Amino acid sequence: MKPAEEQLALIRRGVEQIEPLDELKKKLERSVQTGKPLRVKYGIDPTGIDVHLGHTVPLRKLRLFQELGHQAVLIIGNYTALVGDPSGRDQTRARLTPEQVERNAQDYLKQVSKVIDISKTEVRHNGEWFGKFSFLDVLALTSKITMQRMLERDDFTKRRNAGTAIYLHECLYPLMQGHDSVEIRADIELGGSEQLFSLMVGRDLQRDAGQEPQICVTLPILRGTDGTRRMGKSLGNYIGVGEPAYEQFAKTMSIPDTLLREWYQLLTDRAEADVLDLIASEPMNAKKQLGRDIVKFYYGAEAAVQAQEEWVNRYTKGSDPTDIPDAPVAKADLTDGKMLIGKLLVQLGLAKSNNEGARAVQGGGVTIGPDKEKIADPKAVVAVTDGLIVRVGKRNVVRVRLA
Repeated sequence: MKPAEEQLALIRRGVEQIEPLDELKKKLERSVQTGKPLRVKYGIDPTGIDVHLGHTVPLRKLRLFQELGHQAVLIIGNYTALVGDPSGRDQTRARLTPEQVERNAQDYLKQVSKVIDISKTEVRHNGEWFGKFSFLDVLALTSKITMQRMLERDDFTKRRNAGTAIYLHECLYPLMQGHDSVEIRADIELGGSEQLFSLMVGRDLQRDAGQEPQICVTLPILRGTDGTRRMGKSLGNYIGVGEPAYEQFAKTMSIPDTLLREWYQLLTDRAEADVLDLIASEPMNAKKQLGRDIVKFYYGAEAAVQAQEEWVNRYTKGSDPTDIPDAPVAKADLTDGKMLIGKLLVQLGLAKSNNEGARAVQGGGVTIGPDKEKIADPKAVVAVTDGLIVRVGKRNVVRVRLA
């Protein structure tokens, strides 16, 4: 096990807050002296099934603790998911059914295993203990906090001031998250910057239970590919951990230069000095290196090189993708072997409607054939042959297969 000071330096990289820092130092020193690993907790509520790079920021820190010789404890919040985490929310989360939560949990574990060593992770579902709670147990838990303290939450304060509803069941969430720490005797808990309140509640509940309180480590919220808003699927500014290598690389190349330092710090292990030199010397090369680093983590070094080569071919040489997916078009839908361009784009899955297809044409992004003939008229009728390549922009390319 590395010396405590060396561990601390690695742990502090990219961290927003450690509360309290002096206690973490003591825990690390004791762990080194005794050889007993610290129990590091991270909880996820399976409310969706697409893990993206924003989710991996705390997961990468959990992986670091594993590499330092500590015990990772992953809490699958199958009961907290039924409540919904109000952290950072300006309205009540939609409630999920137990069946939805269980389906999501299975897929979450598959995706999370791309980031942490799941074989060395203690995986617990908080339904193990909350499923056994009686009403008296719930009353005992709610007696551990005052409403005044609960309303200190920044998100609740904003909602109260805005006249937006705060439902009573939402107040259970930080208590449930905190009780998870009691059940698994956490030494450290990881979370996003907006979760500090819930993490601190865990300290209070552990202290009340006669345990040494956990250290709260919060990490920044990763900004998405647009460079402004937090990464999220609904915003379309995300990169999924399960996306193909090329898509991960290409999306990384689309980020503004202002994100480079942040993404390097939160998504790679490169030294800060090396990152600053890379960015200062040539931002484009720094971005390519970042793209390779991200792809390499999920798919390996060879895939990272291939993804970059594919991107260069498409974006600097104007080449089509190496692998072009086939898309069926029924011969019966053709008139004299031809079809309206908007309808063709819909059939090929390149547009959701004829109107959307027409807009793509008007935007100048639709080309067909080996010579990349541009279709400029949204009312154009084009000849459709087997093997015809149709493009919308540089990333959406398919080959017609007549059926």
